[in-house]
Amino acid sequence: MIEIDRLTKVFPSHRALNACSLTIPAGTVFGLLGPNGAGKTTLIRLLLGFMKPTSGRATINQLDCQRQSVAVRRNVAYLPAEARLFRGMRAAQVLRFFAELHPAGDHPRSLEVADRLELDLKRRVLFMSTGMRQKLAICCVMGCRTPVLILDEPTANLDPTVRHEILELIRETRQRGQTVLFSSHVLSEIEEVCDALAILRRGEVVHQMQLAALDSLHHLRGRTTRPLAAELRPDNLPQGVRWMTQPAGADGAIELELAGPLERHVGWLGELSLSDLKIEPAGLKSVYARYHFESRPATP
Repeated sequence: MIEIDRLTKVFPSHRALNACSLTIPAGTVFGLLGPNGAGKTTLIRLLLGFMKPTSGRATINQLDCQRQSVAVRRNVAYLPAEARLFRGMRAAQVLRFFAELHPAGDHPRSLEVADRLELDLKRRVLFMSTGMRQKLAICCVMGCRTPVLILDEPTANLDPTVRHEILELIRETRQRGQTVLFSSHVLSEIEEVCDALAILRRGEVVHQMQLAALDSLHHLRGRTTRPLAAELRPDNLPQGVRWMTQPAGADGAIELELAGPLERHVGWLGELSLSDLKIEPAGLKSVYARYHFESRPATP
């Protein structure tokens, strides 16, 4: 449904996106992760034809995002990170306006989403809180019957109850066969609702994965009871084992990441004479840390 081929965007002051390539199948929820400045918003704007790429190309539903940008936008419902709504309108008027504006708009469906989010449709946008305006913008977007939804930080400024309902709406969208590109800073949301993800850093895709792979990723903590310099050297670790932090120090504490079935590692771990051993699912935080805020392990 979405094909991105070596998409690059260079501004006079910096390179915002560098040779980004992604394939997003139809009917999936795809997560886009990365800190501010990683290139997520630039990528989205290129997909929608709001910017011209320096090089590379992208298509949505087999439509070229640059040469057929108007047709692309007919196939997409887009929630920007900072949605601007008509402040003088009441919420009900806003819903009707956007439903009639978009070719795939569906006013009854927008009203249904508003009811689920318990949004007061009589209130003017001017007198709404930030969270209420966010809910109104979500109603406008989730009410569209487009093949693709692009959601940039959809749960920002929302309380946990509403966040849960938004994620449920995204799941239902997938069940209807729509494709969702979901950008978020909240790792738990990506882990809960996405089928696959890409991590961006400084404009580059540094990692892609299927979320199902997290089931076979574990985090090990323990202490060594004897010197293990040779066994735990980074260049001597078995396949699927990597350091989470610095190699064992004077207190013998170690943290390792184990990829693949646990039974594959049992024999090797049994030879290490570890104490205080704890093994738990690693989660998406462990993967994200590898590319953004985890230092490289030093070689002993």
